[in-house]
Amino acid sequence: MNDVRIAAVSEARLDLDAHLAAVEDPRLGAVTTFVGRVRDNDPDAETPVVGLEYSAHPDAEAALRRIAQEAGAGAEAPAVVAVSHRIGRLDVGDAAVVIAVASEHRAEAFEVCRAVIEAIKADLPVWKRQLEVDGTSSWKGIGG
Repeated sequence: MNDVRIAAVSEARLDLDAHLAAVEDPRLGAVTTFVGRVRDNDPDAETPVVGLEYSAHPDAEAALRRIAQEAGAGAEAPAVVAVSHRIGRLDVGDAAVVIAVASEHRAEAFEVCRAVIEAIKADLPVWKRQLEVDGTSSWKGIGG
């Protein structure tokens, strides 16, 4: 089981440096990060994307903590994890997800980081409404 130092679902801007500081540990030599940002396009969009609106179930933060704890369960060594998902209105370029993972070796750090983002996409009860430049919008749920 991983040591989870941040597991937050919030409207606040996400700070990569705060996540890196949270996983700082002199025993751990590998640190990986992932930043998921709002992009200006989507294969399902007819026109350019101008933003996303995220909403979350009240239990989303507890689910995010569980995801971070269980990520990379088969890894050789446990990791230290800091992960946040933003909710509310985000513009193109804004960070929607930030993950930092520290472990003794790079293989575990990469494995846990990837496991966290894949589980977020599949299981975190967060939904997004994609906003397009022409005023249309579409909802995407868990796994979308």
